[in-house]
Amino acid sequence: MSTPLVRLPSLDLVRGFVAVGRRMSITLAAQDLCVTQSAVSRQVHALEAHLGVTLLRRGYRKIAFTPEGERLFRAADAALLSLQDTVASLAATRERQPVTITASIGVTALWLLPRLGRLQARLPDIDLRVAANDKVLDLRAEGIDLGIRYCPRERAPAGALHLFDEVVVPVAHPALAARP
Repeated sequence: MSTPLVRLPSLDLVRGFVAVGRRMSITLAAQDLCVTQSAVSRQVHALEAHLGVTLLRRGYRKIAFTPEGERLFRAADAALLSLQDTVASLAATRERQPVTITASIGVTALWLLPRLGRLQARLPDIDLRVAANDKVLDLRAEGIDLGIRYCPRERAPAGALHLFDEVVVPVAHPALAARP
């Protein structure tokens, strides 16, 4: 019969206890967990209080398991190793996926770059690559996932999405504009 999850001790308490058991030292366990010795000691005491049993016999510069502590250590150590392996395998499958975007130089500078920070914040697992150029490219042949280009609507390829209209106006110094 399984124990309801609400009655299980905190994972932090179990990690502290297992770290002590692996090293048989509160000092070394604290170093492994990057916390203070008193924090590890409080974790073990809190776990003992939660379970209502003594898990460790503490002596001068010496720690030993009680029978209950040995039993819990074997089960908890195996469970944490299994959990570590599972988390590591899940993290490995979540490698950053490369996505290549090509856009004209103007669109890249004035429209795309100001939005990249928000895009990367929303999609942190994507390795975003941007190629700014004005060449006409075969996206599939070039291994490009997304292309942003200027073109008249009637010349847009099938499946293209219209992003925005653009108004182009010449800007010149008055002396240059006055020339014939």
